[in-house]
Amino acid sequence: MKQKQIKTVAILGVGAVGSYFFWGLQEKLGENLWIIAKDERKARLKTEGIFINDKNYKLHVKTPQEAHGADLLLIATKYTALPDILDDIAAIVAEHTIVISTLNGVDSEEIIGSRIGMERILFSNMKISSQRVGSSVKYDPKITLGLTFGEDGQSSPSPRMLAVKELFDDTPLHYQMSENIMQDIWYKFAFNVSRNLPQAIVDCGAAAYFDSEHVRHIMMGLRGEVATIAQAKGIDIWELPGLETRRNVSAPYARYSTLQDLDAGRHTEIDMFAGTVIRLGKELNIPTPYNEFAYHAIKALEEKNDGAFDYE
Repeated sequence: MKQKQIKTVAILGVGAVGSYFFWGLQEKLGENLWIIAKDERKARLKTEGIFINDKNYKLHVKTPQEAHGADLLLIATKYTALPDILDDIAAIVAEHTIVISTLNGVDSEEIIGSRIGMERILFSNMKISSQRVGSSVKYDPKITLGLTFGEDGQSSPSPRMLAVKELFDDTPLHYQMSENIMQDIWYKFAFNVSRNLPQAIVDCGAAAYFDSEHVRHIMMGLRGEVATIAQAKGIDIWELPGLETRRNVSAPYARYSTLQDLDAGRHTEIDMFAGTVIRLGKELNIPTPYNEFAYHAIKALEEKNDGAFDYE
């Protein structure tokens, strides 16, 4: 059966990723593209809009209840916000709504699906080169790989996948349909764990993974633990894909999201990264010493930012 055309899209979360989708879809959808917010935040977003690459955009802002029945819901919040938005997600979703979680990690779909039903989830991962400075988002469209999406256990495009493809066609958004989405998700998770965490601990640019044997050693130790866990789940990600071997993917000074959070004094998504690896390692009886060290090191850096041991 053909999936009906996607005519209305709701975006929950308007940080770096949410802004990218808004930027890419606003001209095509106009007033049928909705940013989800409540209370003071709704009023502020309606008044101020958002800045993307130094341009201000006005928004069509709806509460979750007002957005009920959207054809597509794109979830683009921080992972740490996920428990607090499950009721909002449920309020938006109707029987026909396709739900895509662009959150990093390997378990956001499961968390969301436990609230609204896994049958509404279209699996995905997101690759974007961006930086958030205050309320402004900057990203480089040329090196943003965009959204990869697919059905769990299905290699050929489903009607839902084709509906999303039709939506994204004739827009500047980058996307690809996956023949093995679970492998793609675990590849991305391994990349995030192994690239975000050493850099955040050492406080260095991305080129350190090529210029320092010690930073690279830590990277490979973290990645190996993720690959071992994935293998135990029947997913093979041992081979390094091109993205992990090309020096020119990021600028030498690039700082990934975990280090950006620490730079800004924000708490990081370490629980989603190393925290998830540690939890799954315990469930599967797989040692995760690299991730355990990285977890506690970054938690300590968060505490330092919070002034928990400011002894000057």
